[in-house]
Amino acid sequence: MQLYDSLAHRRVWYVPNELDFMRWGRLPDRAAKPIIMVPSGSDVTFDVISHEGVLEDQGRDPVHFFARYGVPRTEVLNDAIAIAASSIPHDFAHDGPHVISPPVAVAGAEPGDILRVDVVALTPRVPYGMTSIRHGKGALPQDFPQTPPPEPGASAQHPDRYHSVFVFVPITETPYGWVGIQHTRGGDVHIPLHPFLGTMGVAPDSATPANSVPPSTYGGNLDIKDLTVGSTLYLPVQVPGALFYVSDSHFNEGNGEVDLTAIEGSLRATVRLTLLKKGSAEAPMHGQLSWPVAETPRYWIPIGLDPDLNTAMRNAVTEGVRLLTDHYGMTPTDAYAYLSISADFNVSEVVDITKGVHGLIDKGELPGARTGSHARAVSPR
Repeated sequence: MQLYDSLAHRRVWYVPNELDFMRWGRLPDRAAKPIIMVPSGSDVTFDVISHEGVLEDQGRDPVHFFARYGVPRTEVLNDAIAIAASSIPHDFAHDGPHVISPPVAVAGAEPGDILRVDVVALTPRVPYGMTSIRHGKGALPQDFPQTPPPEPGASAQHPDRYHSVFVFVPITETPYGWVGIQHTRGGDVHIPLHPFLGTMGVAPDSATPANSVPPSTYGGNLDIKDLTVGSTLYLPVQVPGALFYVSDSHFNEGNGEVDLTAIEGSLRATVRLTLLKKGSAEAPMHGQLSWPVAETPRYWIPIGLDPDLNTAMRNAVTEGVRLLTDHYGMTPTDAYAYLSISADFNVSEVVDITKGVHGLIDKGELPGARTGSHARAVSPR
C-alpha cells in the first residue's frame, strides 16, 4: 500500500482499486477482507470509479461507449476498463450499479463505536459526467424514458435493446470553480459543480452482501448533496474494524435525484477516518446513534430513511428532536417547535428503494452559538 505526504504534510493512505478486494453492486459484509487497516485519524484517498460507462446497458466497454460522445481513449480510466472487463460478479437486473471501493479497516473499531468521516478533498478524475434514465426507475417511471421498453435478449452484448437514455455532461474548470454543461434543445445549461460521494458507509453485520442501492443504518447510498468537502458523517460501527467503503461519486445532484442519477463522474476522494469509542462525548447524541447523522460548518443534518417517504420524513424529524435535546438541552417540545420554525427538511432521493430525507439545522441559531455570519437580523417594520 502506497503511503505519501499530502500538501498539508499529513500522511495519507492511498487505496488502489485492486479487483480482489472490490465488489460491484453489493456491499462488504462482516466477512469481507479489508485491503488495509489504518489508525484512527488517518487520511485515506480513494480513486472512485463511476458506474456510468461500465454497465451492461452501456456494453460493459467504457472506451467504446464514451467514444460515442467524442471522449478519446486517453480520457477513459484504466481502472474503469478493468472493472468492466473483470469477472467480479454483477447481475444488472438484481444488483446495484455501484462499483464499491476496497474496504478499509480502522484499528480498534468495535460494534457500538462511531466512525467519524471528514471529507477532506474531492477532485474530478475525468472531464465529463453522465446522467442516465432507465426503464422502471426514477420518480416518473411511467413517463420516462420516452423510448420503447427493453426487448428480450437485452444484455451487455446487445445494450441497445435496453433502450436506456444517456445524457452526456462535459465539465470544465473556470476561475470560479468547476462547471458542467448540459446541451439542450433550448440551449446550454451551465451548472456549478458541488462534488460529493453518494455512498459512504461501514459494513453491515450480515453474512450476506447487501444490495448497494438502498441506504440503511450503516450509511451506504445516502445521496446527500451536502456531504461535500468540509462536511462530516457519523456512522454507527456494526462489525469489528468498521470496514469503511465509498462509491457512487457525483459531480452534482439536485435534491430528490429524480431521473435516477446525478451528474455521475469519477472522483479522487480523500477522507479522514476517526474512531469515536462508544459513549464518546465527541459524537452527536453522546455516541448513541441508531442512524447516521451528519454536519457541515453551518448545519447539523439529521437523516431519515424508509421505503415510505412519509416514514422517512418522520424518522428525520425524530432524529432532529433527539439531536437538539441531547446536544443542546432543549425539551422535546422546544426542539419540535424549533424544527418547525426554522429547520429545512429536504428529500435526499426517491429513487433508491429506501427513500431519504435530511434536515438542515442552522448551528448559528442554537444556544451557545457565537454571533457571526450565520446570525440573522430582522428590522422592525
